[in-house]
Amino acid sequence: MISKNKISEYFIWIFHTFEKNFQKTVNMKKIAIIGFVVTLLLMEWQCTLENKNKNMNQQIISENTIKEIIDTLKQHSEISESLIEKGVKQAAQLWDTTDGTAEEFKQFCFSNFSRTLESKEQLFNILSQNFEILFGYFNKITVELMKPLHLTGRDILPIDEMFGGYSVSAHLIDDFFKNKIAFVTILNFPAYSLKEKNELGKNWTRLEWAYARMGDIFTSRVPSNILQSLSQIITKADTYISEYNIFMGNVQSQNGQYLFPKDLKLISHWGLRDELKSNYANKENGLIKQKIIYEIMKHIILQDIPQTVINNPNVQWNPFSNEVFENGNKMEALAEPNTRYQHMLNIFNAIRKVDNYSPQYSTYIKRKFESEMEIPQEEVEQMFVQFVSSPQIKAIGELISKRLGRPLEPFDIWYDGFKPRSNISEDLLTEQTRKLFPNTSAFQNYLPAILIKLGFEKTVANDITSKITVDASRGAGHAWGSEMRGDNARLRTRIGDKGMDYKGYNIAMHEFGHNVEQTLSLYNVDYYMMRGVPNTAFTEALAFIFQKRDLFILGMKDENTEKEHLMALDNVWATYEIMGVSLVDMRVWKWLYQNSNATAEELKKQVVKTAIEVWNEYYAPVFGKKDEPILAIYSHMIDAPLYLSAYPLGHIIEFQLEQHLKSNPFAKEIQRIYTIGRLTPNQWMINAVGMPLSTEPMLKAAEEALKVVKQ
Repeated sequence: MISKNKISEYFIWIFHTFEKNFQKTVNMKKIAIIGFVVTLLLMEWQCTLENKNKNMNQQIISENTIKEIIDTLKQHSEISESLIEKGVKQAAQLWDTTDGTAEEFKQFCFSNFSRTLESKEQLFNILSQNFEILFGYFNKITVELMKPLHLTGRDILPIDEMFGGYSVSAHLIDDFFKNKIAFVTILNFPAYSLKEKNELGKNWTRLEWAYARMGDIFTSRVPSNILQSLSQIITKADTYISEYNIFMGNVQSQNGQYLFPKDLKLISHWGLRDELKSNYANKENGLIKQKIIYEIMKHIILQDIPQTVINNPNVQWNPFSNEVFENGNKMEALAEPNTRYQHMLNIFNAIRKVDNYSPQYSTYIKRKFESEMEIPQEEVEQMFVQFVSSPQIKAIGELISKRLGRPLEPFDIWYDGFKPRSNISEDLLTEQTRKLFPNTSAFQNYLPAILIKLGFEKTVANDITSKITVDASRGAGHAWGSEMRGDNARLRTRIGDKGMDYKGYNIAMHEFGHNVEQTLSLYNVDYYMMRGVPNTAFTEALAFIFQKRDLFILGMKDENTEKEHLMALDNVWATYEIMGVSLVDMRVWKWLYQNSNATAEELKKQVVKTAIEVWNEYYAPVFGKKDEPILAIYSHMIDAPLYLSAYPLGHIIEFQLEQHLKSNPFAKEIQRIYTIGRLTPNQWMINAVGMPLSTEPMLKAAEEALKVVKQ
C-alpha cells in the first residue's frame, strides 16, 4: 500500500521528510496525501521566487553585492569558501523586494552567518530541535484531523473532508521567509544538487550529510494558497478511492450464480486484486471467480461500471452483461461519469500551479524523480524496460502456464502460486487469523511476539512496538509514521466484526514492516535531519520483507527444498507486473504535460490506450493475448501520482536485502541497515549490502531457479 499511503506516504519534512510518513499504504501503498503535497515542495535551489501579485521575479541582489558579501565573510571564517559562496548565492536568489533592500540583505548575511565550525554546529542543533517540534506536531495534527477519513466509524460528512483537506503546514514556508528563519537556514546550510550529493557525498561525514539534508528544506517559495488548494483536491481524491468498494456477495457469474460470501466487501484495486490472488488455491471455482473479478476491473478502468453498484449493498450486478438488478428485477443504471479520471485531472491541474515556481525542475515528473526519489526518471524507465524485456520473463510465463495447466489469462500477472500460502485454503488461514486477532488490541499486543520470532531481542522488540499504534482502517490499510520522537507510528488495517481475516493480516504484516522502518529510522538515527530512508522504495522493501514472512509468524514452515528458487521466481514475476503499471503511470503523466487542456474523457481514452500499448509491447508476447487494459487498474494512478515506481524499485531493493540477509543475522542487520539514514539511493545500498541498486541479482537468481523448478 502507500506507506499512504499511501498514501503516504511515505518524508522530507514538509517536503522529502513528510513524504515517507504521510504515505498511505494500501496493500502496496497509496501515496502520502499530505506527504504528496509536501513532495511538491522538493525543488532545486535554483528556483526563483514568486512576488505576490507578479510572475517569478528576477534576482534583485546584484553580482557585485554578492561578491562583496562573500569576500567579507571569507576574511574571518573557518567555513570553506565554496560553502560561503553557495549559501550567499542561494539566499540572494530567494530574496524578494518584500524581504528588504540589497543593503539590508548584506547586513543580514553579516549578522547571521556562522563563521566558526562550533557556532555552525550549535545553529544546526537548534534548528534541528525546533524543526522536529514543528514537523512532529504538524504531522500529529494531520493524523488526528484525518481520523474520520481513515478509520472505521461513523459515515464521513462534508465537514470531515474540510478538516481532512486542511494543510496545517501550508503557511510555514511563507512565514519562515517573512521572519527570515528560512534565510538563516539557506545561508548556513545551502542545498546541493543530486549530482553534487552523488559525487561529494562519498567523502562526507555524517554531520556533513545532515547539514546537506537541512539544505533540502527551504529551496522554493510556493504560495500557501496553492498548497492549501492542492491538499484539499488530493484529500477528495483519496476519500473517493477509500470509499470505492464492491459488494462481492451481490456480484453474479456469467450464468447468474453468486459465488462470493454475502458479506465480502472489496476495495478497488487492492481488495479485488488480493481476492483474485487468493483463488489460485481454490480448485473448485477459483478460475471462474478470477474471471468475474477481471470483468469488474475492466469496467472500473473503462468507466462503464454502473454508478449504483459502487459501495452499495442493495443491488445485484452481472459484470459480464453489465446489468443491474434490485430484488431480482432489472433496473436502469447509469455509468460512473468518468469520476475516476476527473480526480486524476484535478490533481494534475493543481500540480501545474506549483510548476511555475520551479524553473530548474519545471514539471512534477522531474521533481518526483530527480528531487524526491533522487533517481532521474529516464534512468528508472530504462531500468524497467530492460527488466520487462528480459528473456527470463517469458520463460517464467511458460512455467506458470505449465503449473496452471492452461494458457495464461491477463490476470495471471498476479499469479501467486510460487508462494507457500498459494496451496493453503484462505478460509483456513482466515479461521486462524480471526482466532488470533479478534480486534485491534489483540494484534497490537501480538506485535512484540512477531519481532521476537524474527530474531529481535525481547527488550528491543518491546521498545520498537511501544512506539506503534494499531487502528482499524476504513480503507485497505496504510502505515503512517511519526515525525518526532515521543509520538507513535500508526498501523492501519481492516478488521471486520468477526476479527482480522487473512487479507487484513497479510496487509498488516506489510504495514508493520513500514512501521518498524519508520521507528528505527527516526529513533535510532544519529541526526534528526538524517531520519528516514532515501525514498519510498526503501521503506517498501522492508514492508515486502515482513509481508513475505506472514506464514512463518503463524507457525507454518515451508519444507519445500525449492523454496529459495520459488521465492526468486515470485519476486521477478511480481516486479514484472508492477513495472508495467509504473510504465503506464509515467507515460500518462508525460502525455498530460503535452496535453494540458485535456478533458476527463480524453484522459480516460489515453490511459486505456497507454495501458494497451504497454501490454502489447511487453506482456502480449508472454501471455499470448493482445489489447488488454489491466495495467490501468491501480488506484495509485488516481490519488497518488507517480508513486507506483516505488514498488518495483522496492522489489529490487528487497531482493538485494534478502540475498544479504541469508548470510547475516536478520534482526541485527535490519537494525543496522535501517538506521543508515537518508543518503542517496546508491550510497545507501552500498552501505547496506555492499553494491549499488541493480536488477542483475534478481534476474540471475531467476535464471538459476528456472534450471531447478520444472513444474
